[in-house]
Amino acid sequence: MAFSSPSSSPSLPSISRWAYDVFLSFRKIDTYDNFAYYLYYALCRRGIKIYRDDEDSEIERGEVISPSPTALKAIEDSKIIIIILSPNYVSSWWCLEELTKILKCKEIVLPVFYDVNPSEVRNQRKSFGEALAKH
Repeated sequence: MAFSSPSSSPSLPSISRWAYDVFLSFRKIDTYDNFAYYLYYALCRRGIKIYRDDEDSEIERGEVISPSPTALKAIEDSKIIIIILSPNYVSSWWCLEELTKILKCKEIVLPVFYDVNPSEVRNQRKSFGEALAKH
């Protein structure tokens, strides 16, 4: 009688409950052409599946916007969230809506402080305090 060792048995494809490895949340005006762009492509080169919501590119100034249902679903379907907190992040209603959804349903959230001091975010000072006071 022959026995097969675990190392010789065929491997089963892994089934993930996640549609995306990472959801990338950022303020386009601050980071899209620099940090967010390079981070996105560096992660993609590593084979990491990323959701990046770029739908606000066609929005007219003054138009009321909110995250698309696709973006909100992608938050739920992502294993990890990376939030790039930049000076204008909280001045965007869109970003705040995403952030609300993220904080309600995610445990793994990685903040990146881009051109802001973490204490400005924690203590809601400068651009963060002003924008949050408006909302």
